Order: sequence, then C-alpha cells, then structure tokens
Amino acid sequence: MHTKKVIFLGSKPIGYECLAHLISSKDSLGIEISGIMTKTRKEFGNEHDLNTLAAQNNIPLIGNLDELPECDIIYSVQYHEILKQLHIDKARQMAINLHMAPLPEYRGSNQFSFAIIDGKTEFGTTIHRIDTRIDHGDILFQKRFPIPENCWVNDLYQLTYKASLNLFKQTLSHVVSGNYELIPQQILVGKYGTNLHFRNEMVTLRQIDLNWQSDIIEKHIRATAMPGFEPPYCVIDGKKVYFSLNTGL
Repeated sequence: MHTKKVIFLGSKPIGYECLAHLISSKDSLGIEISGIMTKTRKEFGNEHDLNTLAAQNNIPLIGNLDELPECDIIYSVQYHEILKQLHIDKARQMAINLHMAPLPEYRGSNQFSFAIIDGKTEFGTTIHRIDTRIDHGDILFQKRFPIPENCWVNDLYQLTYKASLNLFKQTLSHVVSGNYELIPQQILVGKYGTNLHFRNEMVTLRQIDLNWQSDIIEKHIRATAMPGFEPPYCVIDGKKVYFSLNTGL
C-alpha cells in the first residue's frame, strides 16, 4: 500500500486534538505526517501547543507556506493564512480544510456570533476542498445540528467543537483513501444562502445601542459575550460600559 504524505496546518485546541488523532491513526491508515505549520497561541496555554506535540512525535516544523514540500494531502484546521494556488498545488490528491460552520452560509470568521444574530435554528461544521477563495471550495463532508433556544455564543462554539472533532475522526479514513463525493457550494446557495464575514466585523457587532428593542439587545449580548474576548458594551457619555453575565453566584 502506498504511504500517503500529509502536511497538517492548524492551531487552537481543535487543531491540537485533530493533529493528535492524526498521529494516533497514521499507522493504521498508512500515512506519513511530513510536516506541520502552526501559529503559537498563548491564550490557549501549553496544553494545546502543536509545536510541542510535533516535537514529541518527530514531525518536522515548516517555517512558511513557500516551504511546503510535495505531499499527497494538505489538511488545514483553524490555520490563519490563506493558501495561494502554488501552495494548493503542492498536494497531489487534495488540500482540504475543516471549517467550524455550515457552508455555504457562513464563510470566514465570527460564524457563531452571526448565526445567533441571524436567529438561525441550525448550525454545523464542514470539511471542504481548499481553493484560492475563503471557505469557498467543494464540500466533502458536513454535519448539521440544531441550535438550542436562547443559545449563547460560547455554548454554540462548544457544540461545534465537539461536532467538528467527531467529523474529523469519522471521515479521516475516507479523506485518506479518496472515498468522497465533491459537492459544489454553489448548488446549495439557493437553499441556504451564503455570507462571507471578516474578523473586524466584531468591532461593531459587540457595540449595543440602548435604543434597540430589548430582544435585539439580548440577542447581541448572547452573540458576543465570549470568554477571553472584549465583552459587549454600550457607550454612555463617551465611555464604554460593559455588560457582564450574572451567574447568580
């Protein structure tokens, strides 16, 4: 059996967990992890440091995208850079990405917040082919699930984290073997719509206007009160007044 060479691009806890599963599965799947690229995220601590995990398993670190070697599969999980065509072409079989949102509805960033703002009752996670546009390529696998009523952004993140890790594990053998059907996102746009959001949109999304109706204010707070990030706020007399969650303690 031909040993397939895999390059892993990733960060954050979900990237760490996916890489750990990739490492534990490499012998049974007949793959060689030829290298990883990551970005150190101090906010997640040493517990989810991909550099350490790679070093413990003798996996080479790749300095930048232009140093990508030839491989069979490039697998990206929460990687922070956009690949150019010359990078994508390094993968003989395919370059793919695990996107923690349903496609084609939520391309880009802040997908959890916008799903709550939009009043969605369904969310999901997607494995798709990488092309030169953000979260635009054909879909390989997708898992959808209901959003609980009055869901907060961190709760939706946790649900998506679990679904994403499960989807990665359940489909990894199919990815390696090439056992998948590619579904162009364009044919789903009529049913689901499509949006591309950027990280800087959160600057305005978390600012609350006290003249809004109460249900709109409440929705924006649920959508932007994410631990570790600036809380939602209103501006009174030129000063930011932050909203905090009362846990009843």
